[in-house]
Amino acid sequence: MGNLLKKKLENKSNVIGPFMKLPSPAVVEIAALAGFDFVIIDCEHGPLNMLEAENMIRAAHLSNMSAVIRVGENNPNMISRALDIGADAVQIPQISTKEDAINAVKSSKFSPLGERGVCKYVRAAGYSSMDKSEYFKYANENTLVIIHIEGLEGIENLDEILEVEGIDVIFIGPYDLSQSLGIPGDVNNVKVEEKMKEVVNKASAKGKIVGTFVDDIDAANKWKSLGIQYMSYAVDVGIIYDSFKRVTKGFK
Repeated sequence: MGNLLKKKLENKSNVIGPFMKLPSPAVVEIAALAGFDFVIIDCEHGPLNMLEAENMIRAAHLSNMSAVIRVGENNPNMISRALDIGADAVQIPQISTKEDAINAVKSSKFSPLGERGVCKYVRAAGYSSMDKSEYFKYANENTLVIIHIEGLEGIENLDEILEVEGIDVIFIGPYDLSQSLGIPGDVNNVKVEEKMKEVVNKASAKGKIVGTFVDDIDAANKWKSLGIQYMSYAVDVGIIYDSFKRVTKGFK
């Protein structure tokens, strides 16, 4: 079947999906039924562990939807475990230098493209049902590597970061970026938007796909029109809260 998210991005489709903090395969299925292209299982912020994440990936794949894992840090073991349980993509936070980006790719790809830990007895390899040489080749060709540019240092080093082979998506983290600019949480500030547009323009000029996080649909459509192809829309808990609140406010 291949990586559905990768195919959509290669076909220039705009894709959208929420961050997931709830350890719930059911909520993943609901996201798929609602029409999202992917979910980002958040193992950086929140309580999720790898066993819960694995079951959420199963739910996504059974629902014909892609599953991304955001790991806690640019750590080879964390990245390897996320990919071993079958994530279609790994989303790696706090990439600030070319060396950070190189290490992210190394941890995500098998030789000769990287140095990812080798094991065929994992879910991603069909628990050894896949021929090992076929699995390593398939993983290298289909695994998406998404890196977070979240601060001024990353933006200052962006030209060098964009030289690194093997990165599929440059993801702008607006909230951390706002903090690095001294205006934490003010993601609609013109200073934040200017830096985000700088990343979009530079990355697009190099043929890189750009992603970001938004928490309202107007912002999603605005950034889509400005060149964002990979759209992370809000968080499961926030979406549920907003829906519940609309009901209680309407009833009163």
